[in-house]
This record gives sequence, structure tokens and C-alpha cells, in this order.
Amino acid sequence: MQNVYRLAAKFIPCLIVLGIILGLFFDFSFGDVLLITAVLGIVSYVLGDLLILRKTTNLLATIADFLVTFLVVWLMGRMLTNENNLIWASVISAAAVALFEYFYHGFLTNEKNKQFTNTSRSIQQQPQFQTEAAEEFTPVKPEVRSSNDNK
Repeated sequence: MQNVYRLAAKFIPCLIVLGIILGLFFDFSFGDVLLITAVLGIVSYVLGDLLILRKTTNLLATIADFLVTFLVVWLMGRMLTNENNLIWASVISAAAVALFEYFYHGFLTNEKNKQFTNTSRSIQQQPQFQTEAAEEFTPVKPEVRSSNDNK
């Protein structure tokens, strides 16, 4: 269920961004934009978010998402449309999606940190009892002292 929520949180903004860039400026149909966004969402979620982001930094995952977006838009654009400026459409789309992905990765990282913090808090809130034991090494009693100790 958590993956569905994350995919939806990724799909909707990417659909809006690609719809504006590809639909308005490069005359892609809404069906083409929807198909490109669906393929891009699944591929970039698996590669960028589940594999790369977990093992590297946000910057490297964002660069990987830029490359994946460029390749998906360029290859699917060649298959679906007769557009001549696919390189520019791919570069602009990849830059816009990478900008979104940078903040999306921050959201995922914060979500993961919150889960870790909640887990560690629940573990720390369990009472931990420890007994204290000590011996007095040199008990001092007034009747045991010698008369030389008072001087």
C-alpha cells in the first residue's frame, strides 16, 4: 500500500509537468503524455527510488532520474509521435522532472527518517530497570578508631 501511495505522489506531479511541457509546447496528445508518464513513473520508481536512492545520495538518484526521463521521453516520443524536436523535448522534460525528483527524494528520505525515529522511540520507551549493588570497602565506626587517628 505504501508503494501505491508513493507512486501516486510521483505520478500526478509528473503528469502535470509532462502535460505542460510535452502537451502544450511539443504537441503530444494527452494519451501519449499519459502513457509516457506511466512508463516513466514505474521505471524511475524502481530504478531511482528503490535501488539507487537507498544505496546512494539524493544527488546521484536525481541524476539517474534525469537520464531515465531523457531516455523514456526520447524513445517513446520516437515511437508515438512524428515530432522533430525530440531531443529538446527530452532535455526540457528531463530537467523539469529531475527538479521535481530532487524534492520528492527529500520527501522519501524524511518519511524514512520518521519511520526510523518512531521505531527507535518505541524501543526506547520500554522501561529498563537496573539494580544497584555496592559494598563499602572501608566502614568507619567510631568505636573501631584508635586513639592515634584523632591526632
